[in-house]
Amino acid sequence: MREKILNYIEKNSRVDIAELALRVGADEQAVLNELEAMEHERVICGYHTLIDWDKVGVEKATALIEVRVTPQRGMGFDKVAERIYNYPEVNSIYLISGGFDFMVIIEGRTLREVAQFVSEKLAPMDTVLSTKTNFILKKYKDHGTILAKPAKDERELMN
Repeated sequence: MREKILNYIEKNSRVDIAELALRVGADEQAVLNELEAMEHERVICGYHTLIDWDKVGVEKATALIEVRVTPQRGMGFDKVAERIYNYPEVNSIYLISGGFDFMVIIEGRTLREVAQFVSEKLAPMDTVLSTKTNFILKKYKDHGTILAKPAKDERELMN
């Protein structure tokens, strides 16, 4: 039941408990108890709303920053990650494979604000060896939801 609940609410966190119970084949109280248990265990870490800020005219700059670091002795990457994720500008941070160690996602009001965060706060950290900033210019799909309008076929019919 747990996996069924998680799979469903991952795509629709606003689902009514009665509908969720019906979809997973359990009674409402059992589903409610399971949700509360998963929240307590931090299996469910939060509920989020996906917003297309472009449609409401709010300017936001989002960047994916690849960061190469020197891990701290005895702590590995965890202590460095903690220093980074404690900045309020940091939306997400992931330990990744490849040429860099972390992928840091930050948001700001402008590209300049994001660039300042990287140059004034992130890059000068003693454990940071290098950074690479990639700005998100347009979102087509986010968290499994398509944000872009489907392309219209503008070809003319020939008789």
